[in-house]
Amino acid sequence: MAGSSRNSKRGTQTTIIKVGANEAGKLPPQAQELEDSVLGALMIEKDAYGTVADLLRPEVFYKDQNRVVYEAIRELAAKDQPIDILSVGEKLKNQGMLEKAGGAVYLADLTRRVASTAHLRYHAEVIAKKATARDVIALAAQIEEMGFDETQDVDELMQTAEAGIFEISQRSQKRDVTQIDPVIEEAFKRMEKAAKNTGSISGIPSGFHALDKITSGWQTPDLVIIAARPAMGKTAFVLSMAKHIAIDREIPTAVFSLEMSNVQLVNRLIMNVCELEGDKIKTGKMTKEDAKRLNTKINIMKGKPLYLDDTPSLSIFELRSKARKLVREHGVKLIIIDYLQLMNAQGSSFGSREQEVSIISRGLKGLAKELDIPIIALSQLNRGVESRQGIEGKTPQLSDLRESGAIEQDADMVCFIHRPEYYHIYSDDKTGKDLRGLAQIIVAKHRNGATDSIWLRFRGKYAKFQNEDEAVDPDEQNSVMPMADESNSVSIQSGMNSLGEDISQYNL
Repeated sequence: MAGSSRNSKRGTQTTIIKVGANEAGKLPPQAQELEDSVLGALMIEKDAYGTVADLLRPEVFYKDQNRVVYEAIRELAAKDQPIDILSVGEKLKNQGMLEKAGGAVYLADLTRRVASTAHLRYHAEVIAKKATARDVIALAAQIEEMGFDETQDVDELMQTAEAGIFEISQRSQKRDVTQIDPVIEEAFKRMEKAAKNTGSISGIPSGFHALDKITSGWQTPDLVIIAARPAMGKTAFVLSMAKHIAIDREIPTAVFSLEMSNVQLVNRLIMNVCELEGDKIKTGKMTKEDAKRLNTKINIMKGKPLYLDDTPSLSIFELRSKARKLVREHGVKLIIIDYLQLMNAQGSSFGSREQEVSIISRGLKGLAKELDIPIIALSQLNRGVESRQGIEGKTPQLSDLRESGAIEQDADMVCFIHRPEYYHIYSDDKTGKDLRGLAQIIVAKHRNGATDSIWLRFRGKYAKFQNEDEAVDPDEQNSVMPMADESNSVSIQSGMNSLGEDISQYNL
């Protein structure tokens, strides 16, 4: 970028010239000779287009003429028509684009520049990489310009930069077709590994044996959606799992909480692990027996591979960066997100919230595949459940998923949490089953297995789910469980200081 300033001191003029990169002699990354050679090869080699179709788009060509020629070649291929110098020329002529493409002489010249088609794929890869480098340079220039703009919000600037890099990386990621033999070998290795397990669980066990019978554990690289209406206990459910997975089994697990702070999450875990009511943690007022149990059980949480992140309004791009680091540095095997609708896809523009949620759900599925780990994302259900009557009417359905059908489409598994007791339904008229203190986990979609439902015990005052057959206090089991989920989250956090003051005599 060139500019000048004039100074008329003592009748003289001083010109200050600012020289940009291109004026200093730099050119954008390009491979014009290879572009010419590839286009020529496509017009003289039958079936050559199929070799490079997944790598090349018209936009990757640096020369305008080459971009126009390749677009014509692509259109011919899409209609399964022959690709040669005559058909390409005729196509361009009919479109009124022949002169823009350099004319018939230029097409002929392209075919003369082909030395060999032996390295066509490699040459196409070079062209694509040069285009990616140009995209990065263009993005960097845009970010630089925004960075110098003092009216620009820094957080928005970072989101734009991250979104731009994410879009470029997604566009440039290509996977070659794989012959089946190495895939069979990998599948056989996984079967061998699963066979060595003492039980039938090949994935990460949830801690709920009836659920694990259906899923065989959380599988890689599945995207699992766990959905429910508010007050059903979504957070309590995944924290009960996190306790079993990360604390009991020491499998590295990450929890991204967009709704609660890290302190609130830990307070929930203390309730779960130490079986203390939320009010006692909030006020710090507890009996000696409570304090001793807290002192004993809280130590099992220390040093465990459980990683918490409470970044509010987390974007899919931020999550991708953080998740890669967690897997690389801490060997994380499972990611939990609470919850999907609080995420965003900043840095891109959308016509509706549904489109944004679609981008987020596709991003989560892509991230699970990239990292080869299961990702569990909580999701809200819409209000349709509330308007329906009866135990069957209150049971969630896939159509109740909030804001986007893409969630159902992208997910490998969709599970619902349903507590009939919340709707004052205390028994099943068909079976006579006592539903007090119970939660139904419904596997409504299972891409790689059967759908079914199971029952768990929900102990509301401890924000805890457990297997139905595990023992609980009879008085607790036969009473209506209060909900200790979203409603207590704020007050629990504030009780941490008083907790330390009132039981300081114990060696916590």
